Amino acid sequence: MVLFPYSHRPFQKDLVDTITSNIHSEGHLILESGTGTGKTVCALSGTIEAAIEHGKKILYLTRTNSQQQQVTLELREIGKQIPILGVGMQGRQSTCPLIQRDPELRSGTPEELSKLCAERKARSMQEKEGGCRFYDATISTPLQEVESYCRKHLPTVEEFSKYCDNKGLCPHELAKDLLLSADVVSAPYAYFFMPFIRNNLLDWMNISIEDLIVIVDEAHNLPDYAREVRSVSISSRLLELVSKEIDDHGDPEIFDGVSVMDLVNVLSEQLDAAMDEYIIEDDGLIPPSYLDEALMAAFTTTSSNLSIMARNMMDFGEYIRNAKKKEGRLPRSYMHSLGAHLLFWINMDEEHYVKLIVGGDNPAFEAYCLDPSIATRILLDCHATVHMSGTLIPLNEYRDSIGLPADSCMCIFPSPFPPENRKVFYLEDVTTKYEDIMSDECMISRIEDHVVSLCNVMERNTVVFFPSYQLMDRFIADGMLNRIRREVHLERKGMPQNELMAAVEMFKSSEEGAVLFAVMGGRISEGADFPDRELEMAILVGIPYPKPTARQRALLHYYELRFGCGWEYTVKAPVTRKLLQAVGRLIRNENDVGVAVIMDRRAAQFSTQLPSIPSEYPVNDALNFFKAMGR
Repeated sequence: MVLFPYSHRPFQKDLVDTITSNIHSEGHLILESGTGTGKTVCALSGTIEAAIEHGKKILYLTRTNSQQQQVTLELREIGKQIPILGVGMQGRQSTCPLIQRDPELRSGTPEELSKLCAERKARSMQEKEGGCRFYDATISTPLQEVESYCRKHLPTVEEFSKYCDNKGLCPHELAKDLLLSADVVSAPYAYFFMPFIRNNLLDWMNISIEDLIVIVDEAHNLPDYAREVRSVSISSRLLELVSKEIDDHGDPEIFDGVSVMDLVNVLSEQLDAAMDEYIIEDDGLIPPSYLDEALMAAFTTTSSNLSIMARNMMDFGEYIRNAKKKEGRLPRSYMHSLGAHLLFWINMDEEHYVKLIVGGDNPAFEAYCLDPSIATRILLDCHATVHMSGTLIPLNEYRDSIGLPADSCMCIFPSPFPPENRKVFYLEDVTTKYEDIMSDECMISRIEDHVVSLCNVMERNTVVFFPSYQLMDRFIADGMLNRIRREVHLERKGMPQNELMAAVEMFKSSEEGAVLFAVMGGRISEGADFPDRELEMAILVGIPYPKPTARQRALLHYYELRFGCGWEYTVKAPVTRKLLQAVGRLIRNENDVGVAVIMDRRAAQFSTQLPSIPSEYPVNDALNFFKAMGR
């Protein structure tokens, strides 16, 4: 606890000591640490001391910018005791001043923006047109001057960007230069789990991966994130974009008598055919060889020749990318993307993937990764790792999913706040179970009545959490917003971050008590803080069980074969975490008081992880609780 900057709460000393011991033993630590245990400052103070002793550097991985800001704020406190340099990294989309001034560039992938940046910098170095004025100013500014500012102020990414903008400098380039001297680097998951970016990061830091201590914050998100970054799709929209690229750049031949457009046409036909034959509601499982055989039959060729077609398409795409790069444009080619995705599809390791047809607004063939450890096994090469979250139970599921050793240390540290400050009720007369809704036509209306009563009687800020946007939309379509006599704010699917944060701030600032509709597992349930009276009631409309899609069934089957725990690992564990995350919004410090009402009799199945009691009259029970708490 030498570097811990505060008077410690219960469990914090044990938490710091556990983290420090793990670093010394070069191990992997998985810990669930409840709200209020100060995970960020404990992890930093515990690892910095050990990192200095072992001559290692720390990479703190976060999912959101707000979590990254918290890392910097805690480093400032630790920095009052020991000289330390912390640097926050974000993608060029967030920090490059050139991109901020050109909306077309903001959609670029990290690889595309890296290529564009390299071309601009090369032109600047050669004093040619089309360079970057921010880079010109950066290379003529002494790094020591910038480093002194950062050591003195330990700025957040946003503060550093503003400092650089005032001087006409590039914060992204300067942050990269500062990494060489940094003791702690905070960055999004992508900086470590995407190989292209990770290799660059290690080069900038000038270290090998064995010299890295990695902290994974909000670790419950990592398995799903890792699956997504290793999944690949060939979508209707991608095929449309390739067609437009052909209009602009021509239709090259990629095999004897076969052009890119020929391939696009066959893929479009097969996409439509698979939609008709295999899709059930959201998606469908297709035979592993379905697309390969269709393409071989259409062009009377072999799988080896399909790979040649894909590589040739990538070559033409690379030509387009280089031409755009020289023009100072985003070096993007949809031909290259289609070729890369098709090549992956043909040669993938089918043991760890499932092939799907996915419906919706953008139908696609999808190669969905079932094994997140494909992306996360690189953690095993680090000096040590710490994985932490407020909702990580069952810890063995997380360990197994991301491929950590069986002897990894696993710990649970409870919240230090009084448990009596929060009460969780559940209703036995309702459920969102599909079969029960179908057999009882009054089920939805009963749930709606309960929600309306609680929102209207309880003049307190209330979040209504739904298991899906689809169910939320059904409640809204039923006219529920007109029945609630308070201001209602909405978390919408795909809502821009600035609009969402504006809605949250309006909700928080309500003097009469407002209502916020949100989704379990969404951005509000996972990342928003509501201290004191900003949130006093949470209503959970049902249990957020995953839809029984083909993807979900394949994942369950894979985990059953691999670990013998298919349902426990792919259904119960993520549902438990979503419930705990939503209810966890209520209590963020020792003064918070709150009530949660779960509108589903199945809540009793989760009583071990989330203690709750049945209620016949939730309004009365909630009123009595607040009265007893003097609120």
